[in-house]
Amino acid sequence: MNKPAELEIGAVPVWIDGKPLASARRFGEVFNPATGQITKRVVFADASIVDSAVRAAGAALPAWRDTPPLRRARVMQKFLHLLQTHQKDLARIVTEEHGKTLPDAMGSVQRGIEVVEFACGIPHLLKGEYAENVGTQVDTHSVRQPVGVCAGITPFNFPVMVPLWMFPMAIACGNTFILKPSEKVPSASLRMAQLFQEAGLPDGVLNVVHGDKEAVDGILNHPGIHAVSFVGSTPIAKYIYETCAKQGKRVQALGGAKNHAVVLPDADLEFAADALIGAAYGSAGERCMAISAVVAVGAAGDPLVKLLEKKAKAIKVGAGDASGIDMGPLVTAQHRDKVAGYVEAGVKEGAKLVLDGRAQPIPEEGFFLGTSLFDHVKPQMSIYTDEIFGPVLVVLRAQTLDEAISLVNRNPYANGTAIFTESGGAARRFENEIQVGMVGVNVPIPVPVAFFSFGGWKSSLFGDLHVHGAESVKFYTRTKVVTTRWPHQDTPAPGFHMPTLG
Repeated sequence: MNKPAELEIGAVPVWIDGKPLASARRFGEVFNPATGQITKRVVFADASIVDSAVRAAGAALPAWRDTPPLRRARVMQKFLHLLQTHQKDLARIVTEEHGKTLPDAMGSVQRGIEVVEFACGIPHLLKGEYAENVGTQVDTHSVRQPVGVCAGITPFNFPVMVPLWMFPMAIACGNTFILKPSEKVPSASLRMAQLFQEAGLPDGVLNVVHGDKEAVDGILNHPGIHAVSFVGSTPIAKYIYETCAKQGKRVQALGGAKNHAVVLPDADLEFAADALIGAAYGSAGERCMAISAVVAVGAAGDPLVKLLEKKAKAIKVGAGDASGIDMGPLVTAQHRDKVAGYVEAGVKEGAKLVLDGRAQPIPEEGFFLGTSLFDHVKPQMSIYTDEIFGPVLVVLRAQTLDEAISLVNRNPYANGTAIFTESGGAARRFENEIQVGMVGVNVPIPVPVAFFSFGGWKSSLFGDLHVHGAESVKFYTRTKVVTTRWPHQDTPAPGFHMPTLG
């Protein structure tokens, strides 16, 4: 078994061919969002560093591709065990670099681990189809084979979970992989690469590069990369999709969101309000499945807003590693200021500011912002049209379920949505007519479990296949159909021992 290499203290290198490499012409800075202090430097990869990673992945591909799926699954099982053993350490890294609370970080790591659990079943997931006698003495079967060298570009908000949506499934399918995590939160990906090496993954199968657009373009334009997965904003998702598609690469690019929750008058408003508070302000609103828009139908409006105001005021803001904290800081000072700018824009556009996150008591150091709540928001306002990605919840009013469904369906984003009601008929109609990829019924954040696939519709997804679950197997493999005819067959010699994989 390979031993993990030691890292230089305070430095976040790239990881190529099983080794950390810290030599580069450019570096970035990593902050602790709770203090605002620089904690590390991170290597920024250029085209030559990306090329080194691609060459390492290409060299490792033949042997890994030909490794039986059962053996690949055994390495995945060891990796799963190491992730479970080091879950708290990974969550601590997430909190230190992203800012989310430790319980939230622990939950996100667990959701990523569940994808690795799913990947351990790869021998079954790769099984093809067989048809006997499709013609006289002719049989046909299909097989799934790896695509080749794959890459993943992941966002800052889930430094463990989103990478685990990608590289375990790709590697389990027999591909090699290059991961480009957000340069704001680089350490968790590097730690996972070490753990995978410790689990027995051959050098070069997983490589990690860091950086900005230069590194991203190096990945998109490299002819040695055959498939690219991405999670991030819609403009970047569209750019990645178009760039890869022009070069014939397979691509799945998940974009932004404006997730709605429709609350009907018959709903349990106390239950709905509790659910919406967590969905809107959890992780400081920095998640693509956050509920950022509530559509209050009819008589539900006024009492729901009062409950939301009361509960939002009670949210405790502070460092993510402190006890009793509900919401941590935003990831950077620039992003905090951008979110605060949306609050000001909402006031100027005429929405009713029920709760102002800029005026709440928050820590002086770090990138903190309190919770904001708007009521009587109109569809043309920027606080509704734009993905704010922060602790801002907007409430729109509708008179009927028809009006609410129409409002949601007109939005260009279609990642996730939810309805709160006690009416089975209303819920069934909503889930049937709503044009959104993931739907919750009395569930505010309908993120599918690992053996289902995650992804939205419309401007929230560019590409045909979603991440994890059965669709990820389809994305990371190509189907080959073989037709055979054996008119004369020799009889093999008898064998008397139990056949094994060896």
